[in-house]
Amino acid sequence: MSDEPQPKKPRPGWASHEPQAADTPDDARDDTRTNEAAPTRSGDSDGEPGEGAATPESGTASAKAGVSAKAGVSAKAGVSAKKAAREERRAALKARRTGWRRLVPTWRMVAGAFLVTALLLVGGFLLGYALVQIPAANALATQQANVYLYADGSVIARDGEVNRENVTLSQISKDAQHAVLAAEDRDFYTESAVDPQAMIRGAWNTVTGKGKQSGSTITQQYVKNYYLRQEQTVTRKVKEFFIAIKLDRNQSKDEILEGYLNTSFFGRGAYGIQAAAHAYYDMDASQLDAGRAAYLAALVNAPSQYDVIARPENRAFVEKRWNYVLDGMVDEGWLDPAERARLTFPVPKRSTHSTGMSGQRGYIVNIVKQHLTDNKIVDEGALDAGGYRITTTLQKSKQDAFVESVNDNLMARLDKKNRKVDTYVRAGGASVEPKTGKVVAMYNGIDYVKQYTPNATRRDFQVGSSFKPFVLTAAVENDSRTQDGRRITPQTHYDGTSERPVQGWAGPRYAPENEDHEDYGDITVSEATDKSVNAVYAQMAVDVGPDKVRETAVALGLSPDTPDLDGGGPSIALGVANASVLDMAQAYATLANHGKHTPYTLVEKITQNGRDIALPERRTRQAVSREAADTTTSVLKGVVEKGTATAAQTSGRPAAGKTGTAEEDTAAWFAGYTPDLATVVAVMGQDPVTAGHKSLYGAMGLPRVNGGGAPAEIWGQYTRDALRGEPVSSFSLRLQPGANESQPPAPDSSGGPSSSDDPSSSASDSPDDEDTDSGTPEDGGSSTGAEEGTASEGQDSTGGTATGSPTGGQTGDTGGGTGTGGTDTGGGGGNTDDGGSNRDELPGPGGLSGALDGRRWN
Repeated sequence: MSDEPQPKKPRPGWASHEPQAADTPDDARDDTRTNEAAPTRSGDSDGEPGEGAATPESGTASAKAGVSAKAGVSAKAGVSAKKAAREERRAALKARRTGWRRLVPTWRMVAGAFLVTALLLVGGFLLGYALVQIPAANALATQQANVYLYADGSVIARDGEVNRENVTLSQISKDAQHAVLAAEDRDFYTESAVDPQAMIRGAWNTVTGKGKQSGSTITQQYVKNYYLRQEQTVTRKVKEFFIAIKLDRNQSKDEILEGYLNTSFFGRGAYGIQAAAHAYYDMDASQLDAGRAAYLAALVNAPSQYDVIARPENRAFVEKRWNYVLDGMVDEGWLDPAERARLTFPVPKRSTHSTGMSGQRGYIVNIVKQHLTDNKIVDEGALDAGGYRITTTLQKSKQDAFVESVNDNLMARLDKKNRKVDTYVRAGGASVEPKTGKVVAMYNGIDYVKQYTPNATRRDFQVGSSFKPFVLTAAVENDSRTQDGRRITPQTHYDGTSERPVQGWAGPRYAPENEDHEDYGDITVSEATDKSVNAVYAQMAVDVGPDKVRETAVALGLSPDTPDLDGGGPSIALGVANASVLDMAQAYATLANHGKHTPYTLVEKITQNGRDIALPERRTRQAVSREAADTTTSVLKGVVEKGTATAAQTSGRPAAGKTGTAEEDTAAWFAGYTPDLATVVAVMGQDPVTAGHKSLYGAMGLPRVNGGGAPAEIWGQYTRDALRGEPVSSFSLRLQPGANESQPPAPDSSGGPSSSDDPSSSASDSPDDEDTDSGTPEDGGSSTGAEEGTASEGQDSTGGTATGSPTGGQTGDTGGGTGTGGTDTGGGGGNTDDGGSNRDELPGPGGLSGALDGRRWN
């Protein structure tokens, strides 16, 4: 062992502080720190301190220095380790949040966004609450009138007078209060002024197409009715929200409900429940029972649609809403279940006390309003706000002529005191310009304040045989053939035997009877049209195809939503569809315009506060070929000249048309046209108490009412007066090839096509939309004069016109048919038979009442 003093053994964590050469390698430094200092014992050091030796004092100092150094190094190492750990975590997080994960917000981001949103909402709510003040009442109290004008600018009516009578809540029956709450807001007395959840739900249902819903409470609806306007904007909804909250703090629930019941619109021009009670039931609001109150409450949801008198076709939907209200009253404990079970639907009355809408004015205003809303020109809320000046297409002279003709030929002949059936009589009419589609006149009833239902637009009466021309048009349009292969033309022969089973129909056996069970045997299409033979047209509908017949009727102008237009099979030909008078006028106008269809319109111009409102574009289209329309016209001319509608000759102009009668004589129709005007007239039977359809047997003292009687007479006088002073126009027709070629009866079993199958006219090569004024006669297509000369070819005298009997009592086989298919001019009475043809088509006794006085257009 060396005598040299040995260094002391270092404590753990000790390291040499001697500087090392700069060029010493790292590994040398490490070796020095770990191996250079050998362990020493304190007792081994006996000599003087020297290099590498340590005295007690130096040892102490060294120990302190070592402790200090150790602490510093440890602290730095700890900080570095934490920083390194954080960096590692960040790196790991970044490594994991790659691709789409980088787009997903972290919980810190979500929490921050939620906090910011909450602060913004709270701040926005406080700001809105501070800024939005409860305003004065809206302009409804000083509402502007909507002015309705004839085409010449003269005033029809003003509907700005607000029909409203404010009452206190104590003057409104408890049933009425509860019914409205059950319909609109069952939790009104317990909930806050606004319901955000319902608002969100209503907005979602509206956006997703489940119906337009506001989600508003009664308080919000009252704010909208009384303080704001009806526009559907975000600004209005925001104001409604804050005003409702403030109003709920300033007024009691009873005050708010009272205001709501006095400002709500119930239809028929009635604002407030007191006016509504009088408008629908002629009683005070204090007298309303649960059944009547529930109906009025249902009206608030859709006033114009839920009036079962104006819209009888919607009754099923209205009753469903009515039941919903009553069930809600039971659920809330406001109505005894036993009383609920005894209630039946309370049909409202049919009149209103508003004299400003008397006569035809009220009908016109409501029909024009419906036209504006249906065509999305102006919505109902905007119309209620007022300020519109609406110029209609109605011409005052023609409107007055229509009313006068109905009064002269129908109303003046009624004896309501002595004949109960005369109290059932209603009339409807509409007149349309074929080339423009403008509705120039309408007749809806004797007086809007006495008979509320508009008879020109209602769709609940069968059109009868006035539908048959659409079958013929479809046959020509589709180049249809009979069951044995013969082409269908006006001269095609059919079996007219009554109750003959229809051939080629896959459905149940169908064998329609002719009127009075008359058998016609072999008969042409033209003759069958003159006499309205059901057996022929039912068979023709099958030959053409019921679906094609329907398509043609819709193309001509009937609404695709016409009740009973679908699924009729062969019966479609007999007019089981319930089309409106206005729809039928539009369809016949298309025939008059050579197959070109222009949608009808009632509005010429509309302005609001001097600003023009855009009207939707109306385009004319070729609905059916000209040959199809004109061939039908040529046949319908025969109906007026020698068939069931000779009364229409009083127009003094070339005319075409068709009569029709609904089942059990509940309605009689005449649809006719000249080149310049298409007009449809219907006489209907309806019980004034129950609103049920009634037969018209015995009305006006006649055995029956048919299309060739009062409807054709009304049409003749109206058309003559409406077109007075205008040039007489003749039909310019381009017919189906072979339309006038005489055909033999049905061929034998060989089934070969008849001679008419071979087109012999170049007219078939002409474009459908060729100039309709072209009157150049062609083989198979002719101008009016040529066509008239051949229209009666192939006609026999059976069922021809009589020679002047005022009663029309001659049978068909004794009536003297004229050579041209016209009528004798000596008789003023019914010159068609009562028993020789369709009883629902031929004028009955006294049907013309002296109308035919020898005046003939030719």
